[in-house]
Order: sequence, then C-alpha cells, then structure tokens
Amino acid sequence: MAGEPIITIVGNVVADPESRVSQAGKPWVTFRIVSTPRVRDRQSGDWADGEPLWVGCRAYGDYAENIAASITKGMRVIVQGRLTQRSYTDNQGQQRTALDLEVEEVGPSLRFATASVARAGSGPAGGGYAKTGFGSQPEYGQTEGGGYGQQAWGQPSNQQQAESGQQQFAGFDDEQPF
Repeated sequence: MAGEPIITIVGNVVADPESRVSQAGKPWVTFRIVSTPRVRDRQSGDWADGEPLWVGCRAYGDYAENIAASITKGMRVIVQGRLTQRSYTDNQGQQRTALDLEVEEVGPSLRFATASVARAGSGPAGGGYAKTGFGSQPEYGQTEGGGYGQQAWGQPSNQQQAESGQQQFAGFDDEQPF
C-alpha cells in the first residue's frame, strides 16, 4: 500500500526473532520491540518510565535471514519502516488494534554497545569482506569457533575479555546522565 508513514523506533527486542517460510518458499521473520520513553516529573525532578510502545516487526527475503541471524532478545535496536495498523478480536471477544512495522532498515543502537559489521553474502569471503571481519575480531555475531548466534553485537569474545580483563556485561543501563 502507498501512503503509510515511515517511522524510526529505538527500542529493545522482547523475544528472539521467529523465522518462517511462506507457501511460495520465501523466508520471512517476525519480531517485537518495545520502546519506553523516559519522562521527567517537573515537580520532583525525578525520571520515570513513560507509557511503553509495543510494535510487531516483519521483514522478508534475504533481509529476514540476516535479521534472524543477527538480533536476539534484549538487544537495543533502531528500526525504520512503514507503520501499519490492523484490527482483530482477542480471545475474550474484545476488539483490539495492533501496530506493525514493515521493516526497511534495522541495526544495533550504539548508545550502550559497540558493533562490528560483516557483509552477508554467499561468496567464500562473505560477499567481499574478509572471513575474520575487521582486524582480528570475529565477524559480528560470529563466535570463536566460527559459528553464529552466540555473540551479541559489540560483545567481546571470551578470549578478548580474558586478554583485556573485562567482565561480561549483563544488560543496558537506561539511566539518564543528568
């Protein structure tokens, strides 16, 4: 459809993406994100969580496979796409409305993390990039053994953590800096 607004949402992935295949054999993926704004109470000066925005996201084709291989639950992502709305009746018979995003772009938020990017491709060098990614680090999402799916964006490998004396972080700190 034409005319849907293009929006950008920064939020956290609430569940691992679900990969599917259409009846025509085309891959697609669905995932959900939540964006919770921080609002300041003018009287007390304290920060509090605002009303969360829950959005279902969909992507198709090779892009869907890249998303499924790259993002996991808990990651902070930036998603851009066409906003759509659908109505349905829930299990209790209530009429509901859901917001969905037809994903055009998705990537990691670098506010609280770092990332290395490797070009996806079917060639032996990953579509033009060296197998080891940038420098001596594994490709983003790639584990020490060469597999994918265990290492989050910007999360150093166990070997890199041991060499630098870093401890693995458990999550993101959403505290406002002031």
